[in-house]
Order: sequence, then structure tokens, then C-alpha cells
Amino acid sequence: MVSSYTMSMRVLLVEDEHKIAAYVKRGLQESGYAVDSVFTGRDALDWVGAAPYDLIILDIMLPIIDGLTVCRELRQRGDRTPVLMLTARDDIDDRVSGLDAGADDYLVKPFAMKELLARMRALTRRTGDQTKSSVLSYADLSLDTRTHQVRRDGHIIPLALKEFSVLECLLREPGRVLTRAQIAEHVWSYENFNQSNVVDVYVRNLRRKIDEPFEQKLIYTVRGVGYCLAVYETD
Repeated sequence: MVSSYTMSMRVLLVEDEHKIAAYVKRGLQESGYAVDSVFTGRDALDWVGAAPYDLIILDIMLPIIDGLTVCRELRQRGDRTPVLMLTARDDIDDRVSGLDAGADDYLVKPFAMKELLARMRALTRRTGDQTKSSVLSYADLSLDTRTHQVRRDGHIIPLALKEFSVLECLLREPGRVLTRAQIAEHVWSYENFNQSNVVDVYVRNLRRKIDEPFEQKLIYTVRGVGYCLAVYETD
């Protein structure tokens, strides 16, 4: 059954392999999405600049301008449209590169249409459920979800986009231990993420920026479980 919600959703598909593009576009349209399809990164930037989209499906390997560059350009413009990145490569460096560029999720080819649709639903659901509150704070740490500014003890701390998202996840539930899978679901919408060390990489980067310059540490590891934002007294 096609829901009225998907009927109102507009998707930009950016894929240079025409057979794959036709297959994906047909599957999305059968599921009720309105789909525009382009084949180059240059066209993707032009189309996004001309019309609003609810979600962008973006292949990494594109002619003229690659998908990573397209995603970075969109984020630099201030465009926060959810981006689901497609790639034929599944090693950790490629995944981190895509996420660092500003992608919200990552799907490896070949994929089943059911999985693509599930990822899309998760992305749009998360976007729709985002809180309206602006400033999150704990101890001497604060994060503004509107300006993307992070401060600790009055000092501005520059963070990459995904570092910011991981910190936001921890700040929304201080004192609670979050598993890697829970953090990944919040930041990337991954369902089977516990075998990847991407979360560990980003937490390590956060510690270097948020904790190392300060005497009081805030980010703690609970071995075998995950991470927690907390204040522990030290004697």
C-alpha cells in the first residue's frame, strides 16, 4: 500500500549507471515517491538549487563532480536535506569519507530495494522527529543545534559534522550509557552497525577536542557496552 506520506515526498536520485538508476527510480515510484533522476554531480547541484527535495540518493562515483564533492558542497551551502550515499566499496575509509562529507547514511551496492526503502524511512523519520530545542548543555559543555556551535567552559570548539552529531546524541541523554548501535542509529541510521569501529573513531576525536584540554573528563567508556556523558568526582 502506498501511503499519503510517501506520495508527498520528493526524491532526487543521482546515479550515473543508467540501468541502476532506472531500477531504483521504478522501485521508488512504485512505492509512491516522486522521483527526479540525474546522472552527474554537476546536474545534482543544479537541480538541488532549483527545487526542494525531501531526500537525496547520491552515488559516490559520478562523472564531472563526484558524490563526495557534491555532498560537501551542499553542506557548505547550508543545505541539510538528508543524503543517502551509494557506493560499490565497503571498506572503513570509504565509509568515513562519505560520512565526513556530510552524508546521513551509506548503502553498499548491490542492495535490495527493501533495504533502500527502509533506510529512506529511517532517515525521513529521524528528520521529522528532530527536537525543536536549540541549546543542549551538561556541566560546562553546551551545544546549539541551530548554529552548530559547541562551547566548553566558554571556549568555542570546532567540530566536524558527524562529530557534532555524536556529541548531540550523548548530550540528549547525559548519564545514560548508549551502545555503539544506538549512537549509530541516531547519527547514521545503521541497523547492523556493531561490527564497525566508526563510532569509536568519532568518540576518540571528540575526546581529543572535548576532554583532553580540560581537567574534568566528560566522555566515558563502559567496557563491553558503549559510551556515556557523565561527571565523576576524582580524589
